[in-house]
Amino acid sequence: MGSAEDKSALLNDLKLDKDAEAPHNTGWLLVVVACGVTALLSVVLTLWLIPAKEVIVEVPAKPSRVAAATNTTSTENPAMFSGSEEVLNASGYITARRIATVSAETMGLIKSVEVEEGMDVVEGQILATLDASLAQVNLDLARARVNSLESSINSTATDLAEAERVLQRMQALGRDSFISEAQLTRAQADVDKLTALLKASNADIETARLQVKQQQELLDNHTIRAPFAGVVTVKNAQPGEIVAPAAAGGGYTRTGICTIVDMASLEIEVDVNEAYIGRVKAGQQVKANLDAYPGWDIPASVIAIIPTADRAKATVRVRIKIETRDERILPDMGVKVAFLKTT
Repeated sequence: MGSAEDKSALLNDLKLDKDAEAPHNTGWLLVVVACGVTALLSVVLTLWLIPAKEVIVEVPAKPSRVAAATNTTSTENPAMFSGSEEVLNASGYITARRIATVSAETMGLIKSVEVEEGMDVVEGQILATLDASLAQVNLDLARARVNSLESSINSTATDLAEAERVLQRMQALGRDSFISEAQLTRAQADVDKLTALLKASNADIETARLQVKQQQELLDNHTIRAPFAGVVTVKNAQPGEIVAPAAAGGGYTRTGICTIVDMASLEIEVDVNEAYIGRVKAGQQVKANLDAYPGWDIPASVIAIIPTADRAKATVRVRIKIETRDERILPDMGVKVAFLKTT
């Protein structure tokens, strides 16, 4: 074994010198940075050299409303307006030139209503009937008066014929002086009186016959008929209600039985800005599209330009004729129109 001095020397070598500077770790840091840069360059080179794959995402197609509307009108000719240039667009509504709310000419109680909404009616068809009991009594009374006057006229005519025969005999006797002048005058007076009475009776019976016509007209007014052919769009009254030409009784009286629209009189009315009204002319071709069927091109033409402007809206109203008739065209529908360039 070594000496004690050798062991002390070895222990002194193993001690750490507190005053000595600690070694720097910069070498390890440089190694870590170099590795990171190398990895990043590898990734960049890989992405650059290998072409990216295209990713295709299939999006399911949504059904088109316009296409659906076009399919519903596939029977129409889509090339009808091909090549036509549109010079002006406007919007408006379908209107009816012949539309009437049918009422009664006399006030009365509704007994029956013969129509419903959507029903087709012809001119003269019965729409409703009113209670006509009083009107029937008045008509019967007028007819009875006529019959009475006719009987009176027949009696007067018979008396006049007899008076004329008496007068003729008196005149024959007077020529032979067998009767007095007073008797002859009295016979003549009887004839004149009966003649005047017969004339007055004839006038009275003419008046009575006119009264019969009047009462018949009043009775007919209790039967309400269609003024023209069309479609019932509104039913306003029910049996048991009172109808009158004008409102009465605090607003509880009906003023109409139903509303009838003549579908053959439908047309388009649009408001055109007065700044562009010069582009519109009577007879000009128009393409119309209902808001309900935007894919349906309806042929139309300008009927007239109303010769007045709306001061508040600065527009001019234009009437447009619908060249085709179709059950899909209904009153008050919204419509868009395109005025086509005239050749």
